[in-house]
Amino acid sequence: MGMNDDDDDEPRLCDSALVRAFDFLGKRWNGVLLGTLLNGPASFSELRRNVAGISDSVLSERLTELANAGLVARTVDEGPPVAVSYGLTNSGAALLPALRELTTWSQANLVAPNLGATNLTVV
Repeated sequence: MGMNDDDDDEPRLCDSALVRAFDFLGKRWNGVLLGTLLNGPASFSELRRNVAGISDSVLSERLTELANAGLVARTVDEGPPVAVSYGLTNSGAALLPALRELTTWSQANLVAPNLGATNLTVV
């Protein structure tokens, strides 16, 4: 029984923008990579070390997806030696308030599994 019995026959649809956001951010590793990059730019090897369980090929694929979505920028420093780093764009950094809220909600409502997962702090 709903809050308003007259609305019981109305379909209850999630906002399409929220569906798109969860489709993208809910894809394995995307949210974790963005959360990791909220702490500042990182090299491929730093991301691989700090995101436990991700393979090189999946990391590369996810970074490409995040870059194509305009959330992550790839920067090449010609060196020597040549160095590549990944950092958030303004659009990616705009996720900070939402990720902070999700972090707070998760800490209050979800039991943390002891799987050796990366413990991220979103500042």
